Amino acid sequence: MTLSTSSNFAKPDDAFRMIVEAHRGLADAQSGDLDAALVLILANHIGDIDVLRDAIALAKRRVLETDQQQQQ
Repeated sequence: MTLSTSSNFAKPDDAFRMIVEAHRGLADAQSGDLDAALVLILANHIGDIDVLRDAIALAKRRVLETDQQQQQ
């Protein structure tokens, strides 16, 4: 299995909104815990270490690129 980077949702905005709404009313620490739990649950669901490795690398690249752009 390879990492899919295109949207697999019929309504991607609804998926994004659902994730954002899940954080509503949570303290920062709780929000971080929710993110960590969600990542672990979905990683287990995927069940493919190579896909997980690719996803981690992609996410890290995006975070670093965003930080770099914000510093400019």
